[in-house]
Amino acid sequence: MIEGRITKIISNLYTVTINTKQIDCQARGKFRKEKMTPLVGDYCKIDEKQKWIVEILPRKNSLERPSIANVDSALIVTAVKNPDFSSLLLDKLLVLTTLHHIHPIICFTKVDLLTKTESETYHKWKETYQRVGYDVVENTEISRINQLLSRQVIVITGQTGAGKSTLINELCPSLKLKTSPISKSLNRGVHTTRHTELFPINDYYIADTPGFSSLELKGYSPEEIKSAFPEFAKYSCRYKDCNHDKETDCKVKKAVEEGEISLSRYESYQRIKKEV
Repeated sequence: MIEGRITKIISNLYTVTINTKQIDCQARGKFRKEKMTPLVGDYCKIDEKQKWIVEILPRKNSLERPSIANVDSALIVTAVKNPDFSSLLLDKLLVLTTLHHIHPIICFTKVDLLTKTESETYHKWKETYQRVGYDVVENTEISRINQLLSRQVIVITGQTGAGKSTLINELCPSLKLKTSPISKSLNRGVHTTRHTELFPINDYYIADTPGFSSLELKGYSPEEIKSAFPEFAKYSCRYKDCNHDKETDCKVKKAVEEGEISLSRYESYQRIKKEV
């Protein structure tokens, strides 16, 4: 048996990379019985002669959508126009990555399409997330992006049509990933990525994943959702289990009223908490 990492999955064919060698394998039937689904990013043991994946090694984390395991950071690609910016979708992705102990990095795209008035609004959004403490970049800042991603396994995700594959092509032009224009009738992108795959770029791995236009968070408690909004942590409310909702003397609600916490972020918290 030899160990490697699953770097691509197409249908029932799993590409396992051992150093620079790639072996296409199939998964043993026992994984279905054990309700274990091999994921891109999984470390595994394979039978090289039979070309079978025989064991999935323990994961440090995993995501369902996109389906990937053992991720260090998430590059959340967020268009500010075409498709329209959605603070709720961005906040959901930030919550999701935080709860999976994945470091989030926000990458805004299509800033050049904004009018002067729209640009002013965008910079306010950008400052909101920077104040919280998130790493925020624009897709033109290739050098800084490379520094932030160095020596990690990265998942690149975000709304369909936001420019994920285009950004990967900028980071590594030789990949020449397929891109597609925005659907004007739907104001969202057309899916161009049909499978999840890890690509070696510079000194890190990055995954191009199928995009999506909506996201549901299920199976989490309100307490977990609250913990994923780091700006709440510095405020000590009257009640230790304060949900920052209908409680009296809530320091977080007061901070929102006084402009110390973004109203949009607080509204996202309330909407996500209701969903779960």
